[in-house]
Amino acid sequence: MAAVAEDLTPPVRVLIVDDDALVRTGLSMILGAAPEITVVGEAADGAEVAAAIEAYRPDVVLMDIRMPRVDGLAATEAVRTRPDAPEVIVLTTFDLDEYVLRALRAGASGFLLKDTPPTEIIHAVRRVASGEATLSPTVTRQLIAHVAAPAPAPARNRPLALLGTLSEREREVAIAVGQGKSNAEIAGELFMSVATVKAHVSRLLTKLGLNNRVQIAILVHDAGLV
Repeated sequence: MAAVAEDLTPPVRVLIVDDDALVRTGLSMILGAAPEITVVGEAADGAEVAAAIEAYRPDVVLMDIRMPRVDGLAATEAVRTRPDAPEVIVLTTFDLDEYVLRALRAGASGFLLKDTPPTEIIHAVRRVASGEATLSPTVTRQLIAHVAAPAPAPARNRPLALLGTLSEREREVAIAVGQGKSNAEIAGELFMSVATVKAHVSRLLTKLGLNNRVQIAILVHDAGLV
């Protein structure tokens, strides 16, 4: 009888950073229940993140924003400058926390409210580990609309210049991403396949030097195009 092949995909390694011990414990229990996720370590402040990453080599960091010594924003900025940077999901108790957008600009892959249902937290970690952002197009649109004030005219020059390096088609895709549209919606609107849209998004990230589609949306917003 032929042996059944085992799934040799290594589990997603997660580091939890939060100054509240109860939150850390709760997140550890939630994520520990998922067989494909392993909580490799915890940290109680942003000041401990660099050492924790060196020690535990996580794939994903769940990062609280408000911490007493070094906040999650500064810690995220430091993490994302590393050549082997893990993905970062910022955690907040406020869905319109002013720091969330700044964390996304710094390279975080998304954000989660602390009252997010356990199954959604697990799914978010899986998605981020596979290279996807944790924000749905609708949430992206709502976040930018409610948290980001329109950029003043002089501040639009750099994003406009960056978007000016794109082809006409790439620019159309970028604007559609900025409007919070999904790949399927963009494909239908621009008469291309979903695979082609994904390829365009990948090229946009490379050409613009960005980490994820959320940052594309922010750039388009800053340029005043949505």
